[in-house]
Amino acid sequence: MFGLTEEQVSDFGMTFGVGAFMLFMLFIIGEIAWKSKAGKTGTMVLFFVLSFGMVGFIAKAIIQKMWGI
Repeated sequence: MFGLTEEQVSDFGMTFGVGAFMLFMLFIIGEIAWKSKAGKTGTMVLFFVLSFGMVGFIAKAIIQKMWGI
């Protein structure tokens, strides 16, 4: 597709596609906090708990880059 290999398309999707999806998820978490009137502490808890999986995905990408995997 467009002169790209399957590996290149997959790498692009995993990097930018999932990254864009993660930003959208942060927007959704903010919307949940705003609609529920969670306050500062509640908003921090929502962002921490619901974003914890994203931190693992980002850490995995950083570790792969550092180790050259």
